[in-house]
Amino acid sequence: MKQRTRAQSCGCPGAISAPGSRREMLRQTATGFGALALSALWSEHGYGMPNGAPVISSLPRAKRVIFCFMDGGVSHVDSFDPKPALTQHHGETVHIDKRVNPTAAGSRKWLGSPWKFERYGQSGIPVSSLFPHLATCVDDLAVVRSMVGDFPLHSRGNLFMHTGSNNAGKPSLGAWINYGLGSENDNLPGFVVLHNGMNIPSGLENFSNGFLPARFQATLAQTAGAPIDNIVPADQDGRVQRAKLDLLQAQDRAFSAAQGDAEAVESAIENYELAYRMQSLIPDVMDLEQETESTLKLYGIGEKNENKSRFGMECLRARRLVEQGVRFVEVLCPNVGGSTGTWDQHGNLKKGHEENAANTDQGIAALVKDLKMRGLLDETLVLWSGEFGRTPHSAGADGRDHHPSGFTLWMAGGGVRGGMAYGATDEFGMNSVENVVTVHDLHATLLYLLGLDHEKLTFRFGGRDFRLTDVYGRVINEILL
Repeated sequence: MKQRTRAQSCGCPGAISAPGSRREMLRQTATGFGALALSALWSEHGYGMPNGAPVISSLPRAKRVIFCFMDGGVSHVDSFDPKPALTQHHGETVHIDKRVNPTAAGSRKWLGSPWKFERYGQSGIPVSSLFPHLATCVDDLAVVRSMVGDFPLHSRGNLFMHTGSNNAGKPSLGAWINYGLGSENDNLPGFVVLHNGMNIPSGLENFSNGFLPARFQATLAQTAGAPIDNIVPADQDGRVQRAKLDLLQAQDRAFSAAQGDAEAVESAIENYELAYRMQSLIPDVMDLEQETESTLKLYGIGEKNENKSRFGMECLRARRLVEQGVRFVEVLCPNVGGSTGTWDQHGNLKKGHEENAANTDQGIAALVKDLKMRGLLDETLVLWSGEFGRTPHSAGADGRDHHPSGFTLWMAGGGVRGGMAYGATDEFGMNSVENVVTVHDLHATLLYLLGLDHEKLTFRFGGRDFRLTDVYGRVINEILL
């Protein structure tokens, strides 16, 4: 089925209304040269043209996004949402309604945080001793303490956070953003995932293009070895490789003409061409030897803790990628054990969370500081979040269970107001009770900061117009500059 973009103009005086197709755009601009000039203008300002149509709904505050995904679920009551009541009632029995938390079994006990909270910065936002490096960045962070999710399971929680749906087959956040904005650099992918070998629950479905054209899917990059699989050309003579690609394109287009599936074929051709152009640029972008010793030290690269060093490398590479115009970069945290490998501490909470924090705290704080020093933070939105939080009560003697009904994330840069805490959970951290924020609200806000209206960025598939936020979502204006 032929795709259709419902793009709208920004409504500003003199704005050009969005044409419905490439042919219509060419007609409106009179000539092909006019279209090229218009394309160049949008590209200069960071606006892309999916399918030939501009998607500009508001003045963008950010050009790109770095998503630091904390797989497994960071405990909000042990990180950015202090609860003195948990300490006061530590060890007292709590009876859990299975309808509220279907992963909970039997009676639980309130579990006070083993970490001390202190206030930092001019804003005085409290941060636990788990995050000494991020604590120095609080005046740049908008801490949202009232997040809610729909699913207490990792697989569905991950899908929901990444795609706005708990069902596989939907486009990811990064794919939607690239569909809406296009690329800032034709020689690099618009959507990159730095994964360090980590395979989170629901796997590649979290980074899929879904029903969007294949060119919008994520490119996976890794810390060890070649940054991207098969990036090294088999043919040393570039002319031979070019000839092979031209032959393949001719065969693909002949097949497309016979079968009538032009969109799929063109996406495949575009992917081949992008891979061809990436061969020389990607190794250079990912090469950290160009960085100063002080920068490497800032990120914790080269330290004895291998996980910390590798994660620092991922964060630094994320900065280098957005510096070169990559729209959306996701950084996955390292695998340190636990039932799903990361922050999922049903037992040994203190040991597991301290390991995870030690591996990630410095690298993420360095990313925020480095972007700021280079003048990139204002146009780069940094998001830190897991798929849910963890229960304020115990799972076993020294762990916490999955908890989607109240958790914390933070954002920095890209039009977000720093040095503020938004929303609240109840006195025990069980439920979000003030200025509740859903995942759809989060996605709507991210798109808005990039200049996209979440209600208008749609794709026709299966006879209906789909969007990232489905029929939900509101922009969280209170946290915006």
